[in-house]
Amino acid sequence: MSLRFYDTARAEVRPFEPIEPGKAGLYYCGATVQGMPHVGHVRSAIAFDQLTRWLEARGLRVTVVRNVTDIDDKILAKSEDSFRDGAVDADPAIVPDEPWWALAYRFEQEFHRAYAALGVRRPTYEPRATGHIPEMHALIALLIDRGHAYPAPDGSGDVYFDVRSWPAYGSLTRQDIDDMQAAPDADPRGKRDPRDFALWKGAKDTDPVTASWSSPWGAGRPGWHLECSSMVTKYLGAEFDIHGGGLDLRFPHHENEMAQSQAAGHAFARFWMHNGMVTYGGEKMSKSIGNTVSPQEMIDAAGPRVVRYYLGQAHYRSVLDYRETSLQEAGAAVARIDGFIGKASARVGAPAPRPVAAADLPPAFADAMDDDLNVPQALAVLHTTVRSGNTALASGNDTAVEAALAAVVAMTGVLGLDDAGSPSTTSGGAAVSRTLEALIGDRIAERADARAARDWARADAIRDALAAAGVALEDSADGAGWSLTDG
Repeated sequence: MSLRFYDTARAEVRPFEPIEPGKAGLYYCGATVQGMPHVGHVRSAIAFDQLTRWLEARGLRVTVVRNVTDIDDKILAKSEDSFRDGAVDADPAIVPDEPWWALAYRFEQEFHRAYAALGVRRPTYEPRATGHIPEMHALIALLIDRGHAYPAPDGSGDVYFDVRSWPAYGSLTRQDIDDMQAAPDADPRGKRDPRDFALWKGAKDTDPVTASWSSPWGAGRPGWHLECSSMVTKYLGAEFDIHGGGLDLRFPHHENEMAQSQAAGHAFARFWMHNGMVTYGGEKMSKSIGNTVSPQEMIDAAGPRVVRYYLGQAHYRSVLDYRETSLQEAGAAVARIDGFIGKASARVGAPAPRPVAAADLPPAFADAMDDDLNVPQALAVLHTTVRSGNTALASGNDTAVEAALAAVVAMTGVLGLDDAGSPSTTSGGAAVSRTLEALIGDRIAERADARAARDWARADAIRDALAAAGVALEDSADGAGWSLTDG
């Protein structure tokens, strides 16, 4: 295997070999479900979905874990807002008198809908923070026993990680501890050092009773960083292959995760992989300056297949800049791919559905994906294959058409394009696409029969029916091809 990935911890691209031959364990940070998903969330999910698909194409059985943070300061604050008079008028997204757990669940479902629409497959496990309190208590106790954590002496119930007790603290982001800002996640009164971060947050009088759990250190709730360390260890073990997430999570979240896990004696992640941010016209997206665009707005404008292509087309580590023409450009690229698939399928028949393996793909595509998931280069191979397939269609070389079609379908499957917008993103997306091709092909054959019988009214009715369904026909000397007229 020639896989190579960039490891943030070592700041280099290095060979990837799984801990256990034939298997791989991937954990990537999911959402804090305090609001609707934004573009950064879905870009990250698509990047790690592409990684999963490629590891599988390389013959690995991948266990994917993506957490849900369903208890958090912001979740509690938004729930509290829902009980204020006039809150709904101020923010239509607020549901009146909504308990924090109901709010978290409501937005969790919104994330599931966005992921499914864009072809992000469900992870093997999707644990919630609130379901793993005993594991968190065990990790805190272990850190206290090993001298890396301490309860606040003021009796608040807070427990902190002692950053100066761990000499490697700051190594993930290559920072000196004395240059770091104070950790803002808990009351500083009980801290030995302002940079110590909360493992357990003692309950406050203003907190809902349902938002605290008993513990050896007092009633309270978990700190954000503790959640991931506890859950990944449960599902993937003390050492696993890859930890992923957005670039904005490197510090403090991933730095703190790594420190507390390694201080507990866990080897933790062998690779740290981080995807880049999404900007708008070169600027950070921000509601305050009005330059945000939501995943649903993108889907409404261009369709899920085009949005999947757009958000997945750049190298995962690069910044993806959104412009007003971005979706149109992505739509044109998808139309070229789909146009060839439609014409080629009508000529030689759609390929039989089967799992994609690296051996089914052009070597240049596989080399690009092996090289730190170089999707831009892989897409270049895909479009080159589409062009050569169209040349073969024009020249009547059906053998070359069949080979190009099989390669294109395999490449779109690895990139997840076949599953975007499909009813099921776990197994049936490509099959749905092929079923669509077969049904349209049957209608085209009916039209050809009508034209041969000089039944022009029937032929025109079939063309009009397909056009009404968003299918454009293109007549040529070799017969009719088709393409979709919208995303």
